[in-house]
Amino acid sequence: MLERFRSKKGDVTSALTDLATLAAEVGATSMAGRINHELIAKLEAERFHLVVVGEFNHGKSTFVNALLGAPILPVGVTPTTAVIHHLEYAETPSAKVVYSSGEEQPIEFSDVRKFMVGSDTPSAESVAHLEVFYPALLLRERIALVDTPGVNDLSLQRSDITYSYIPRSDAVLFLIDAGQPLKESERVFLQDKLLGQSRDKIVFVVTKRDIWSADEQEEALRYIRGELAKLVQNPVVFAVSADQALRGEAEKSGMPELVAHLTRFLAEERGRIMLDNALGEALGAAETLRKGIVARRRSATMSVDELTRRIELLEQDLAGHASTIAERRAAIREEVAAIRAWARRDLDRFVDDVSAQIPAIVDAASGDDLKSHLAAFLEKTLADWVQAETKEIALALESLAERTIALVREDAHDVGSRVSEALGQSVRAPRVEVDTFRYDVGVVALLTLGLGFMFSNALLGGLMFAAAPVLAVYFKDKIQTETRARAKELAPQALRDAALEIGPRIEAMVAEFTERLDAWVVSAGEELHREVIEVLSAARDARERSSRSSADELADCDHRDGSLDTTRDRLSVLRASLWTPDGRTALTEPEPAFAG
Repeated sequence: MLERFRSKKGDVTSALTDLATLAAEVGATSMAGRINHELIAKLEAERFHLVVVGEFNHGKSTFVNALLGAPILPVGVTPTTAVIHHLEYAETPSAKVVYSSGEEQPIEFSDVRKFMVGSDTPSAESVAHLEVFYPALLLRERIALVDTPGVNDLSLQRSDITYSYIPRSDAVLFLIDAGQPLKESERVFLQDKLLGQSRDKIVFVVTKRDIWSADEQEEALRYIRGELAKLVQNPVVFAVSADQALRGEAEKSGMPELVAHLTRFLAEERGRIMLDNALGEALGAAETLRKGIVARRRSATMSVDELTRRIELLEQDLAGHASTIAERRAAIREEVAAIRAWARRDLDRFVDDVSAQIPAIVDAASGDDLKSHLAAFLEKTLADWVQAETKEIALALESLAERTIALVREDAHDVGSRVSEALGQSVRAPRVEVDTFRYDVGVVALLTLGLGFMFSNALLGGLMFAAAPVLAVYFKDKIQTETRARAKELAPQALRDAALEIGPRIEAMVAEFTERLDAWVVSAGEELHREVIEVLSAARDARERSSRSSADELADCDHRDGSLDTTRDRLSVLRASLWTPDGRTALTEPEPAFAG
């Protein structure tokens, strides 16, 4: 499980370190820095994030305490957790408040329990979240827990949980009360807000299973699985008793089985992607380093003056290639400007169309319906439009990226020819592939997974995160007291104000994509020049400092080339070993046939 994942991650980190060391020895210091600071550092800092979601009185805080192995959070029969809690590992318990303004304030660890509904602590409006550090075994596995405030209806859940925390999580623990399994409000929340963005990572946890007899548990779980199967294929369901776990009755509680599944899932589903991306990036770097060694071998028979002349030729060619790069970047900016313009036009038309329909909707609805459903109707209508629109935007950006990649491939071939001329030896151009982008969700990495899917999901979350609070402000305590005429006025205004939040978000997220694509064009266009110039400069500097013969230099290049072969083979084997022949990840043992 996670122990195997950590072992595999250690092997990957070791191989990356060897590659970075070799790059530094050859003279490719920029590459060595990128491997150390972007690949290794990110891999070491990576954490798995679990988000716990559930209505109040479902035993959510007790359940989180059972995961931690100690009564850290307050519990009760009414809503208790007032703010979001981030729980991470530390040897010594500590805590701090993070305010919405970004300000942080350390607090006594014992004061964590004071952040509950009705307390004298700062209100949820001014606090972004609490950061709680505790030496729990589960957290030591580099797992971070996010405990969300319980509400009496999940549709009232804070928008940042629904549209920010959940999409970024590695797994979602959705709590169901054994005494009232799968209420209608929970079905609606799952159907409308959760399944679309997190279907593949939800674990359903039935709490308080100790209220059932053995026969009742079997029948109840059969019913719950059947009802969930109407919403999601093959639902993963565990029944637990957090109270029994906290009393030391682990075997009766069902918690060990749940934790074993979670750690297996994280290592298998999330850990593999993390390691695979890092290894793919490293293999691309190894290919570029090979070209640097070729250049250094060629330089072994050159004088210092000749080396200087070759470096100057490459620098001049790089300067000349800048005009081609500028053309590519200008074409990107022009097409993106058109995409942003029609996205803004579509948003304006959507607001006008829905606003025109609102009077008829209000007239046809009862007073109770207006109070209960108008805000939810507007939010769902807006979310449906955003989902459709972002798919269209994503497809346009995907097309732009694919065409850009094709052009950069052609440019790379030309560059390879010119670098060969400057070195007086054949140097193959770097391959420009769609899986060579950095694994922190860059442009080309998105393409390999489907840009239309990943970008539209990220944009949907960001836009609804911005819009939902605006709608909530308009309809909190207003529709209950306003007339139909006022409702007809409020609803269009709420939509217009939500659109004012959404418009800049669309432009900002498209701009972020554009910046990544633009940076990639510059990097891909300069990569071969930059690495060869850097290696040749290091060779010239070494030549000036010592009197090593050409034969010694050639022997050293042969040694580096052999080391690179060994390291590259090791990276390839590690990447292949992430999967067994039957397609399962090699990080974990097979899943038991029955769980929960």
